[in-house]
Amino acid sequence: MAKKRNSRQEAIREVVRSSDVRTQRMLVDELKLRGFDCTQATVSRDIADMGLHKLPEGMYVLAEDLHLQRMVSELVIGVQRTENLVIIKAQPGTALGIAAAIDAADLPDVLGSLAGNDTILVITQTAEDGDRFEAMISKLRSVRK
Repeated sequence: MAKKRNSRQEAIREVVRSSDVRTQRMLVDELKLRGFDCTQATVSRDIADMGLHKLPEGMYVLAEDLHLQRMVSELVIGVQRTENLVIIKAQPGTALGIAAAIDAADLPDVLGSLAGNDTILVITQTAEDGDRFEAMISKLRSVRK
């Protein structure tokens, strides 16, 4: 039972990081597409267990990504990717803090990051991982306080 819950919660992490999940029903539907047969009540318990937060804009965000979300939405001006290398442009003097937030989020696809004054280089394992990371940063950028 615990293994099934852990797998489902890992899938929830992936879904929340990659798409704009606004309702528990949306999350149940996404999980069904990934092969998990669960109810809204189960997802509700998972949300509580995982400490997911619902932003004022209505999207769910992982507790461990909340700090990263705030920094990215306020300080990142652009993001570009080529294969497994992602360049993030930020407000001057903020790149180190954003890179630290990326590292602290412990994202599974990220190998590491390097930061200068206003530019961060994030290295992912594969081009597909780079694509997912770029999509996540773009999603977080679209959420404004």
